Amino acid sequence: MKKSIMVLSAALLLGGIASAQKVDFEEYNLDNGMHVILHNDPSAPVVVTSVMYHVGSKDETPDRTGFAHFFEHLLFEGTENIKRGEWFKIVTSNGGVNNANTTEDRTYYYEVFPSNNLELGLWMESERMMHPVINKIGVSTQNEVVKEEKRTRVDNQPYGNLIAEVKKNMFVNHPYRWAPIGSMKDLDAATLEEFQAFNKKFYTPNNSVLVVAGDIDKKQTKEWIQKYFGPIKKGEVLKKQTFLEEPITQTIKATYQDPNIQIPMLVASYRTPSMKSRDARVLDLISSYLSDGKSSKLYKKIVDQKKMALQIGAFNYSQEDYGMYILYGLPMGTITSADLLKEIDEEIVKIQTDLISEKDYQKLQNTFDNQFVNTNAAVEGIAENLAKFHLLYGDVNLINNEIDLYHSITREEIRDVAKKYLNPNQRLILDYVPSKDQAKN
Repeated sequence: MKKSIMVLSAALLLGGIASAQKVDFEEYNLDNGMHVILHNDPSAPVVVTSVMYHVGSKDETPDRTGFAHFFEHLLFEGTENIKRGEWFKIVTSNGGVNNANTTEDRTYYYEVFPSNNLELGLWMESERMMHPVINKIGVSTQNEVVKEEKRTRVDNQPYGNLIAEVKKNMFVNHPYRWAPIGSMKDLDAATLEEFQAFNKKFYTPNNSVLVVAGDIDKKQTKEWIQKYFGPIKKGEVLKKQTFLEEPITQTIKATYQDPNIQIPMLVASYRTPSMKSRDARVLDLISSYLSDGKSSKLYKKIVDQKKMALQIGAFNYSQEDYGMYILYGLPMGTITSADLLKEIDEEIVKIQTDLISEKDYQKLQNTFDNQFVNTNAAVEGIAENLAKFHLLYGDVNLINNEIDLYHSITREEIRDVAKKYLNPNQRLILDYVPSKDQAKN
């Protein structure tokens, strides 16, 4: 009886997701190659105007890293029609908020306004694309801003260089081998002409997607989009370069000394396929199974029961070309990183050998159903998802049916994917330790 109730509850939950979560959208192209996606949601009088550009740190060269992240800041400096320092004042004085973020694969800018300011949001984003002012004073100002960000968020942050060190050791040929924030030395060495050329190459209508989501009138919105974005000239047709990595066939060992920590961290990282692949989604389930919440296998065993670690975790670091599956732990007391790795490996072998239980499998499905609902719960999340699924996945409708892919993954696939990617000879073992001076204190 109890099992029947659980099955019925799951069916009702899935039915609710299928009906309540469907995101309606319309998409089309401008003559200059810009892709446009519209989503009407009249439930609240707000609107998101956002542009996602297909440029990230992987589009940089090894001697000029950090450009994409730098432009995340630089393109707020001002335009021919928005004076320097006025961008944020215009947004806040009109009841809005705005921000931007950069990854290895894309850069995303957005504003959230009361819906009666939609035209303003569209004009501002068109100004950013059509008339950016890139001059010495703006570059110098943002150079200092980025340096301060690197000092506070990376260099002086405990474990702040973790991802950068993993990347450096995991990739040989691919630009994923450096972190998006890049090198301050490279930014210092760059000329104004190099920044201007980077902008001309990547921040173009045909290398971007415009998403307008919220309380909109579609006919009026299309007219404004044509008015502000239609005149922007098409940019260079970009051909993304392909970088291939040889498979990892024996354990890579590395050490990094961090002056900001007192407790060492064990890091084990495996190179994985593109986030667009089915296997990447299976790895999402595996990471949730291992470390999502206090009832997860690694937390329950290593932190809760054996008291061997202060913290334990696993996550799938998804990227457009290759991913990284990263396991980490902070050993407690006299426990060593080797002790933690032994315990982690035992749990991985169990996944590779036996099917996870039906109960654990259902728990995973429920977890991902919940995540799916949450990511589309607000118009801001919907806007970013629409842009992401078009630009990086080539399928906007994944906003509605990606959850079906997760539902279709079997327990056998979980076992087989763990066997395929999570083996000792396919990984980096990084000893992330206190610096020697720190250890003496």
